Parts: sequence; C-alpha cells; structure tokens
Amino acid sequence: MLYLRGISIILLWARRSCLITFGLVLSLFWVPVIGQAEQLVVLSPHWEGIKYEFERAFKVFYMAETGREVEIEWIDVGGTSEILRFIKSEFSNKPSGIGVDLLFGGGLDPFLVLKQAELLQAYPLPPTLHSEIPPSLGGMPLYDPDMQWYGATLSGFGILYNKKVLGRLRLPSIATWEDLAQPAVFSWVGSADPRKSGSVHMMYEIILQAYGWDKGWEMITSIGANVRYFTQTAAQTPKDTALGEVAYGLSIDFLAWAQINDVGAEQLGFVMPRQLTVINPDGLAMLKGASNQAAAAAFMRFVLSAAGQKLWLLRQGMAGGPQRFQLNRFSILPALYTTVAPGETAVQMNPFTWEAAFSFDAQLAAKRWTMVNDLIGTLIVDQKQALNRAWRAAMANGLEAEERRRLAVLPVSEAETLQLAAQKWRDPAFRNATLNAWAQFARSKYQEGLTLPSLRPEWFTLAVGGLALGGILVSLWKHRRIRIRGQ
Repeated sequence: MLYLRGISIILLWARRSCLITFGLVLSLFWVPVIGQAEQLVVLSPHWEGIKYEFERAFKVFYMAETGREVEIEWIDVGGTSEILRFIKSEFSNKPSGIGVDLLFGGGLDPFLVLKQAELLQAYPLPPTLHSEIPPSLGGMPLYDPDMQWYGATLSGFGILYNKKVLGRLRLPSIATWEDLAQPAVFSWVGSADPRKSGSVHMMYEIILQAYGWDKGWEMITSIGANVRYFTQTAAQTPKDTALGEVAYGLSIDFLAWAQINDVGAEQLGFVMPRQLTVINPDGLAMLKGASNQAAAAAFMRFVLSAAGQKLWLLRQGMAGGPQRFQLNRFSILPALYTTVAPGETAVQMNPFTWEAAFSFDAQLAAKRWTMVNDLIGTLIVDQKQALNRAWRAAMANGLEAEERRRLAVLPVSEAETLQLAAQKWRDPAFRNATLNAWAQFARSKYQEGLTLPSLRPEWFTLAVGGLALGGILVSLWKHRRIRIRGQ
C-alpha cells in the first residue's frame, strides 16, 4: 500500500513538472506571437512621403477593421525597368512566390507586362467600392477587367518651365511637345533617361501615339538633340528646372507641382499639352503567391477607398488628408472632385474633364515598352555627343525638314519593332548584337554629311609658335634647376 502511494506521489509530481515545463516552453513561443504585428511586404518606387502617409493611415484602418497591428516592409529596387527585372528574376528562381505581397506604383506598363507573364493574383474589390471607379478615362483602362490590377491614383504628363530663365534669356514660351523640338531651345531642355524612368518613357510613348510613328520619332530625335543631359531619375529634371540648370523639363504632374509649391508659381509653370497628352493610372496589384493575402487585400481596399484617395488629393493639414507630406496626386474616384472643396485640393484640375485628340493604346505601349526604351537609349541617349554635332551642323544650315527626317531615320520599322518584341528580344545574345548594330547605325547616320575642319595657314603658324615657346620654357626651367644645384 505504501509502495503504491509512493508511486502515485511520484507520478503526480512528474505530471505537474511536465505541465510547468510545457507551460514555460509554450510561453517562450506564444507570448511574442500575441504581441507581434502582422507583416506586409510592398514593392514600390514611390517616394518616402507616399510611403509614410499610406503606412500611417493604413495602420489605423487595419486596427479598426481587424483589431490587429500591421507593419509594412517597403522594398525599393529602382524604377520601372528595375522593378520588372527584379520580379521576373525572383519568380524564375521561386515560381510559387517571391515573398512580396504587393506592387504599389510604377505607372501602368509594368502591370500589363506582369499580367501577361501571369505573375499577378486577382482580387475582386467589394461591389460598392468597385462601382465607384470608372472602367476607363480617355480610352485608358483604370482597372483590369480580370481584377488583377487597379489604378491607385492618376498621373498627367507635361512640361515644367522656369519663367525667370525664359525671361532672362528671351527663350520662347511652350505649349506642346513640338515646341521642345525647335532650334531656339537647344541645350535648354531637361529629360531623364527613359530606360531609368517609367514616367519619362510614358511621355515619349505618348508622343509616338499622338503624332504617329514616323513623325513621333522625328519629334523625339529633335527633343533629344535639344536635351542638355539625360538624368538617371525623373525627380532630378524638375529640380534642375527649378534651379535654372535647364529652362524646360519633361515632368510627371506631381513632381512638377511639388516644385511649384516649393518655389512659387511666379517662378515656375507647368503645362500639359492640350489634346496631346493623356492621364493614366498608377497601378496597385497583389503578386502571385503573396504570403499575407488578407493584409494585402485590406491595403488594396484602403488605398482605393475615399479615405485612401483623400491622401492623394487633399492639401497637407486638411481633415482626412496627409499630415506631414503633401502628395499632389489625382484621385481615381470622380465623386471626390465634387464633394471636396476646391481650396482643399492639392491639384489644379479635374482629370475626368480632360480630353485628348487621340486614343492611347495601352496594350500597344506595353508590347513595345522595352523596344522603345532600347531605341531611344541606343540611338539618342548613348549617342548624345554625335547627335549634338549633327544637330548643330543642321542648325547652321537652316535645319531643313529633310535633314530633320534624315537624323530621325530608324533601323527598324514599327511593324518590325513589334515583331522583334514578340519573338527574338528575349534572347540576350540576339538583343546585344542588335543593339551594337543600332549603335553603329546611329554613329554613321550622325556623321554623314559632317566634314572635318580644313587646316588653315594661321593654325599651322600658331601651332609652330606654341611648340617653339614651349621648348624655350622647358630650356629655361632646366637651366634654372642646374644653377640651383650648383649653389
């Protein structure tokens, strides 16, 4: 009996010890989980002001909706080209998911490309929210019919100009893209490299579609010849325009308005070429294999709701608007332009009243996106010095229309461009060989008609005199060193 009681006491002690040990182990893993916030990973090229305002407001929204905290990890790999390379490269190694939940920003083209590559995940918005977003604006889709991407905001494209520089140098006023192609503005135009900036690429694509392929390339070549230098980021050109480094700069609307807000409308102006530009969506989408789909869906609902859209539209300090950074962006909800007082908005127009004289083909733009970048980069940006020499020579001879057309000749037609984009351009060896051939084509084209300056007699006399003077100076210097050593 005593033996059995002893065994019972030992078993009871062991059971209690195990429970205590189990509780201690559980607490080590459970306690941090209780207080740990959910993680949402967002790939975005947006500037810090946008990230701050949307993260701040979304945390409040998510807590109210779910009772849980959420933290956003922002990933920035660069502009549109870098984003596409990063996503495609990551998915090639991890096809089921790359640890990124959302793509937020980058224009429209990357979302069309990623949908075609089947790297996006559909998310249908609640019907009440979805019904407030128009399907298109001026022929431009504002969301994907398969619900794989949505326009989070809208962007307009135009020309920022420095009024003081124009007045001081007596440079012409501008109203259209074509004004940037005239000889009078030579070296006073600013632009980013379209291979580095999705917004600048969009402006060149707009020119191609507004003027047609042949006339468009003549315009782009002329504008490229007038560009002082190509920057690596779209944000640098508006800054350079404000500083007076250039007089005119290709700019997306919100970057232009940010500079105008900083330095004043008396110094800077911004024009969107009437009927020759478009307003397009800046997208938002869930990536395939998103790890936190619930939080990603909540973020999409918030951004596209009236509360999220007011962050884009309202001036800093307005109720429901941004607290620290004014974002100067269009809302994708037409109703906000009638319900918000005009004095409370950070933008100066209603994009839903904008009209274009042409219908922009977003699918065409997406198909030839890389090809247009490579043509501009190889023929214009990388051959800037050769183009400038040819342009100066053409201006000296009156810049005849025939010479403009000759300088803008391409090594491929529009149809051949689309064919290459669909078939061979993904082959690195073929692409590199073709780019080298295009570079040689550009150098030959720009050097055609240029002659080296002939030697004039006075140049020979000056050269001989310079050599003689140099010899005398060297002899005197050596003689002086000998005397110093002798002392």
